[in-house]
Amino acid sequence: MSTPLSKPQIIAHIQKSLNYTVFDCKWVPCSAKFVCLGNFPRGTGVMQIYQVQHGEAQLLKEVEKSKPLKCGTFGAASLQQRHMATGDFDGNLQIWDLERPELPVYKVKAHKEILNSIDGVGGLGIGDGAPEIVTGSRDGTVKVWDPRQKDSPVANMEPLEGETKRDCWTVAFGHAFNDQDRCVCAGYDNGDIKLFDLRNMSLRWETNIKNGVCCVEFDRKDINMNKLVATSLEGKFHVFDMRTQHPSKGFASVSEKAHKSTVWQVKHLPQNREVFMTAGGAGNLHLWKYEYPAQRSKKDSEGLEVGVAGSVSLLQNVTLSSQPIASVDWSPDKQGLCVCAGFDQTVRVLIVTKLNTV
Repeated sequence: MSTPLSKPQIIAHIQKSLNYTVFDCKWVPCSAKFVCLGNFPRGTGVMQIYQVQHGEAQLLKEVEKSKPLKCGTFGAASLQQRHMATGDFDGNLQIWDLERPELPVYKVKAHKEILNSIDGVGGLGIGDGAPEIVTGSRDGTVKVWDPRQKDSPVANMEPLEGETKRDCWTVAFGHAFNDQDRCVCAGYDNGDIKLFDLRNMSLRWETNIKNGVCCVEFDRKDINMNKLVATSLEGKFHVFDMRTQHPSKGFASVSEKAHKSTVWQVKHLPQNREVFMTAGGAGNLHLWKYEYPAQRSKKDSEGLEVGVAGSVSLLQNVTLSSQPIASVDWSPDKQGLCVCAGFDQTVRVLIVTKLNTV
């Protein structure tokens, strides 16, 4: 029998008030540091680097930028350099050496409008192949960049002539399990989810979840596609089983009504891909576990393989604020350590206990 205390607990370990709106926070790999990105009330951008020490978050460095910073990733960085790539309100993609964050080591005008979402792959010893960064923007395009190549993207997924431009809210890499294979998933304001195959430069699959797609994430970037979670405006998220693609039905999925409002974020636990956290517009975090079905696929009446979705169970939830929690990031190194930032202008370091027992 499970008692309340045998379940994982979500403990707010450190709380830090900020004097700006924070849009993203990320752990610096192999360190007890994290970075916050956002914008000052006067309209400029800000990057802050904190170190967790003796139960406190100590500010190590703060730099002001000309444009508000919306999103960041370490996914394309080497473990030696740990450079951070960011996207700003002006559509710029920049890469920063956090030891000297005054000037970018790489900069490109990636998009005509705000750069909403960014992800990296091929760095941190995760996945094979080139270090690449994907960016999604309000201008409707999704672009893939190799920082070793200066000005032009290695791939550009944009609407066809005459097609309506949709605001791209979220992008994520996946399927990077060898030197050649790689996919990008993108979610849009009208509920569209598109899966681009970068090896064949083709649209591999698309669907619509009828609500703006706030966040998409594969459970792992560097394996043969396994699961994808997509979160939406209306408090729902969908888990797609990406192992079996049916020619007409696509991928099997299970959906869950999780929060009373927008589900802003999803982040899978680095140490266990069946566990993930969702962050909501009412200032709450929900911790979930995915259970696989007895068989992940079956044959349909025509003898074609069709996927079978599993189920999700809620492990724990907590309300931290009355404002939306806009970003969440698990520590890649220490299981259960988590940083999250909300529109209450607060960044919090959390400890989630008993994750090794779920």
